[in-house]
Amino acid sequence: MQRPLIIALDLDNAEKRKELLAAFKEEKLYLKVGMEMFYREGAQAIHELKEQGHSIFLDIKLHDIPNTVKRAMKVLAGLGIDMINVHAAGGKEMMKAALEGLEAGTKAGSVRPKLIAVTQLTSTDQAMLKDELCIWEPLEDVVIHYAKQAQEAGLDGVVCSAKEVPLIRGYCGQDFLTVTPGIRQASDDVADQKRVVTPEAARELGSYAIVVGRSITTSETPYQTYQTMKAKWEGNHEKTNC
Repeated sequence: MQRPLIIALDLDNAEKRKELLAAFKEEKLYLKVGMEMFYREGAQAIHELKEQGHSIFLDIKLHDIPNTVKRAMKVLAGLGIDMINVHAAGGKEMMKAALEGLEAGTKAGSVRPKLIAVTQLTSTDQAMLKDELCIWEPLEDVVIHYAKQAQEAGLDGVVCSAKEVPLIRGYCGQDFLTVTPGIRQASDDVADQKRVVTPEAARELGSYAIVVGRSITTSETPYQTYQTMKAKWEGNHEKTNC
């Protein structure tokens, strides 16, 4: 199974995005388009990136009543994206409706985008769970519960911390996708993330895909940083001069 390194395009404007991607020349990438970029540039940016041959994870974390999410997913499926997510906290019926919308909106002969659910944000810790969200169960138990709900709803996987991957795979199986943000190099500032790991640690923990943002996008040499982190993610860092 190919395990992608997804670059998060969390940048201030289209010019910065284009400047960043120019450093990669003709390389075909897996890119995450988040809320900021999608709300600013809309569907046209998705079409542009797809025309360049990139794969797209549309990270807009839908969370609404089932019918609204279903109708939105039907529209979003028409963009030709490769993966999209919802909040598992929206419940099983909402996640089922999201899947129905994606299937209905996928063009005949095309592959349905992968649908994954956010368990808990990597900015969440146990104190926040209890003090702000009024959830008293241990964080790991909450993540596992949400992952099982997503699987029962028919979703392909979840967004989670790499540290939670072994637990989720233990309950949901090896084929249930685990997409893990919060990835940093050992020397990087963790900023607002709390549950972070390095690319090599994510590989050892069994992540399906990692999402890397600031480590690459704020680097003075983004292509070289990408190649270094990719080599570590793929377990080739001892064989590369990057």
